[in-house]
Amino acid sequence: MRIIFIEDEHALRENTTKALEENGYSVDAVDNGEDGLFHTLEYPSDLVIVDLGLPKLDGIQLIRKARAEGINTPILILTARDRWQEKVEGLDAGADDYLTKPFHTEELLARCNALIRRSVGQDTPEISAGPITINTRTQQVRVNGKALDLTAYEYKVIEYLLLNPEKVISKTELTEHIYDQDFELDSNVIEVFVGRLRKKIDPDGTLKPIQTLRGRGYRLALEVS
Repeated sequence: MRIIFIEDEHALRENTTKALEENGYSVDAVDNGEDGLFHTLEYPSDLVIVDLGLPKLDGIQLIRKARAEGINTPILILTARDRWQEKVEGLDAGADDYLTKPFHTEELLARCNALIRRSVGQDTPEISAGPITINTRTQQVRVNGKALDLTAYEYKVIEYLLLNPEKVISKTELTEHIYDQDFELDSNVIEVFVGRLRKKIDPDGTLKPIQTLRGRGYRLALEVS
């Protein structure tokens, strides 16, 4: 999952970006509102985290402009402001949630996970598709109750497929959502990950959980519950 993180405080931006990346997110971090709005409008993402007190363009204006342009990506406000009126203003501008500084990393991660899940209609961290079950909080994958040993990127691929059931997902879209923006988009590495996933999830070839649509991409072939 890919996050755009807009925060002007250098230490907080660096430390939070590191924590998010260590927990499996790809992060585009920027330090001002103008660049933040550009990234929000131009680059696909699964969540935008916005500080309110930004230079060049404050967080409230950024959120309003993004929503006016039709961006429906979940937005989480980070704010050092403790006045309830400013929190309400942020939510009224189009944000989905807020977190007051200072915050615990565990709470930020939990809110990120919940916002991304809810944006695709999933209320709990545990998502199932046939015999496959993933937990988006612990990043564990099980098939018929047996835990699988997946690499970080293999997990990202199966998670994205389960969070977007019935949707045909191109290699480009998968790459944009699991890698940083400067990754080579025409790489065939996605094919390698999908091939490995099929072998680990469906070693005898009877389940066929991931469908390939030639020239279009991949689609989860199982019903999600």
